[in-house]
Amino acid sequence: MLGKLARQHDPNVLVGFDHADDAGVYQISADTALVQTVDFFTPIVDDPFTFGQIAATNALSDVYAMGGRPLTSLALVCFPEKGDLDILERILAGGLSKMMEAGCTIVGGHSIRDEETKFGYSVTGLIDPRRVLANSGAKPSDVLLLTKALGTGVISTAIKKGTAKQSWIHGAVASMTTLNKTAAEVITGDAQTAGNSHARRPTDKPFSVHAMTDITGFGLIGHAREMALASNVSLRLHASSVPLLEGALDCVRAGYIPGGLKANRDFAECVVAYESKIPDDVKTMFFDPQTVGGLLISVAAEDSAELIRALKGRGVSAVEIGEVLPTQKPLIVVTP
Repeated sequence: MLGKLARQHDPNVLVGFDHADDAGVYQISADTALVQTVDFFTPIVDDPFTFGQIAATNALSDVYAMGGRPLTSLALVCFPEKGDLDILERILAGGLSKMMEAGCTIVGGHSIRDEETKFGYSVTGLIDPRRVLANSGAKPSDVLLLTKALGTGVISTAIKKGTAKQSWIHGAVASMTTLNKTAAEVITGDAQTAGNSHARRPTDKPFSVHAMTDITGFGLIGHAREMALASNVSLRLHASSVPLLEGALDCVRAGYIPGGLKANRDFAECVVAYESKIPDDVKTMFFDPQTVGGLLISVAAEDSAELIRALKGRGVSAVEIGEVLPTQKPLIVVTP
């Protein structure tokens, strides 16, 4: 649909929607650009406070995925006219708690009456225009890292069905309420972490991260596809290396497949080739739509081990899941 609309041409737009990137980037001076994104959705957990936390963490993630620092946000609220306002207060309080953790100031918002509750934020951040981490810079021989396990989509579906085990819920909620802030700070060498010996390299030289995106609604394969196409490369993913949340495979085997997963698979599996025998439940997880998923990082091979150590030193469970290849067919190869 967007392709049918008139195109705007503004030289200050450094990142638009051309490559399906995580956020827009607009340059306002030689050393400053704005990072802008918006996201909101319906409740995926029962507790209002937790839902608010997840919605805020999700909205903030796209700024971190570009290497930016969130600055301000605007709340977006859809709530039933006769709804319990105590519930809305708890949603807003949950969102505020995560915005405060991110150091992002809520400066206003907009609310409308709606039979179905929806909540989220529009977030504006800052970034050095020379250090934007788009999804379009991956280079052959780069190593691919992932900072969170997959599975929030299928577990959220099990939650809605009332069949999720408490340990599954705990793991999924912990993942969905964990900001990608720390990971972004380590990757960019943010000044806020300069005093932390684990956050920066001994030489203070930035890590050679060439591209980055967060894994959200299109699943690992969907966002990997975007990175590959935008960077004009191909990718190899190692199925056994991709971390999964506890209970994720159980949910797949029980048939708790969200509609978004089916849509992702129908759309993107055509660019994937599987080597050897990979179980179908594992293949399914590659298309699971994530809420506040981890960062997919394309980093120079010589920096990958050191970056993993730095991330783990700050409590981020980064793992190597694949590598970047010269462009070829198929676009994405999945090995055991």
